[in-house]
Amino acid sequence: MKQFAQLLERLVLTPSRNKKIDYMADYFRTSQSPDRGYVLAALCSELDIKNIKSGIIKKMVMKQCDEFLFKLSYDYVGDLAETISLMWEETDNTAKQLPTITAIIQTLNETPKTDALKMVEEWLNIATPNERWALIKLITGGLRVGVSARLAKTFLSHAFDTPLEEIEKIWHGLKPPYKNLFDWLEGAAEKPVIDPSEVFHPMMLSHPIDKNKDFIKLNPDEFSAEWKWDGIRVQLNLNGDNSKIFSRTGDDISHSFPDIIENSSGKAILDGELLVGEANEPAREGLENRFTPYSFNDLQQRLNRKTVVKKHLKELPAYIRVYDILFLDGTDLRDLPLIERQQKLSHFLTHNKNPRLDLSTTLPFKTWQELAQKREEGAHKGIEGVMIKLKTSPYIAGRPKGPWFKWKRDPLLADAILMYAQRGHGKRSSFYSDYTFGVWRGNEIVPIGKAYFGFTDAELKQIDKWVRKNTIQKFGPVREVSKDLVFEVAFDSVHKSNRHKSGLALRFPRIHRIRWDKPAQEADHIEMVEKLIE
Repeated sequence: MKQFAQLLERLVLTPSRNKKIDYMADYFRTSQSPDRGYVLAALCSELDIKNIKSGIIKKMVMKQCDEFLFKLSYDYVGDLAETISLMWEETDNTAKQLPTITAIIQTLNETPKTDALKMVEEWLNIATPNERWALIKLITGGLRVGVSARLAKTFLSHAFDTPLEEIEKIWHGLKPPYKNLFDWLEGAAEKPVIDPSEVFHPMMLSHPIDKNKDFIKLNPDEFSAEWKWDGIRVQLNLNGDNSKIFSRTGDDISHSFPDIIENSSGKAILDGELLVGEANEPAREGLENRFTPYSFNDLQQRLNRKTVVKKHLKELPAYIRVYDILFLDGTDLRDLPLIERQQKLSHFLTHNKNPRLDLSTTLPFKTWQELAQKREEGAHKGIEGVMIKLKTSPYIAGRPKGPWFKWKRDPLLADAILMYAQRGHGKRSSFYSDYTFGVWRGNEIVPIGKAYFGFTDAELKQIDKWVRKNTIQKFGPVREVSKDLVFEVAFDSVHKSNRHKSGLALRFPRIHRIRWDKPAQEADHIEMVEKLIE
């Protein structure tokens, strides 16, 4: 635990990505299994401890100290582990040793809740402040030390001199404490064999194109283009009754879309955009555009639901607009050029019986100017812009620079008034960084969205200072402010919504500019925003 606490402390205090990689590589080279496997799972948010959750720990701590003081301290610090580590009363037991990480996890998973809580209390009593902090971080899973799953795979590649691509290909078929992974990395065993149809495979991502720099260097003859659809990116693993749909983060969302799964046939892993829409007639004519997409707001009604609503199945039928194929009949196609994968995809869909799959449209063009014109003409419902892909590109997990670009349509803009500000978390816990904003409806201001990015660190400090000086009321971590500060808000689209007082919902709202110069009376009215509804 001492070594783990030191690692977490270094990661929190180190802004440099390369330094983080060095620290983690050193830790995983020198620590032992299975401890390091559980630490890896914790860093990647893959560690599941059954009998202890953050809410239970909060109640335990509030029995040890004044409840009001704890809530006040937690609100100010913004991090549960840090608050507990600082507030926990010191004891004379610090000479005792904490159990190993493996022993802690196994104890919590195998011990009833009441007894497990007593064990946590005992460990907190014998831990040093930074060990207490690390212990709570480990148990609750809220590490927030600037390490993503992608970075974890990168430091493993660095530590064990193994190609990142090889780690990526098996990553989602592995489970904590990753003994087979570390045995392979250290040369003690063969590479783990993973059934590709059973697991999520990391997706290939694109870079936003810089139209002032990139087009000068890129040859249009070497690239193909297609529409960028306004849905959610998914991976469809077709394997008969065991077919699955994964979100871009690897979450299994199959249960929410039985209308796609129940029609599954063939064995392949496909990459595409999940949409809802109306089937065109005749439904099976051609491979492209079998459906006309509805808005993203319609799709949202089917997302994150534990049970499927029959009305949604009928009125909001789901389908996947497919644009790539990773595996076919168990054969890995990811190293093939894009144009070859597209040919195999077209052939597969031609013979596939699933009516909920169609092929993404390829846009013919000869010059970047011609593509720019098509992009402007295509600015309608269901389309965010265009994708530009190198014809010879293999399918590489992550975000390699050069093969794929996204050229989204220009954002919509509105001048909105800051209404409420909320404290952030982690490094932003001392700042009011989450902003609710609204526009005029007659003589009142109604909220239309919330944003927490789009501004620099320097601007954050300016806004935070303004919020503190212009607070009207306080509601825990939220402050209502005087309606005087105007934000120029950027967003991708706007939709009708019954869940919001304004009747509107913005897609990807972010702060575009802070209009210190603009009076609130000159902010936009809701009628202007309503005109932008798709």
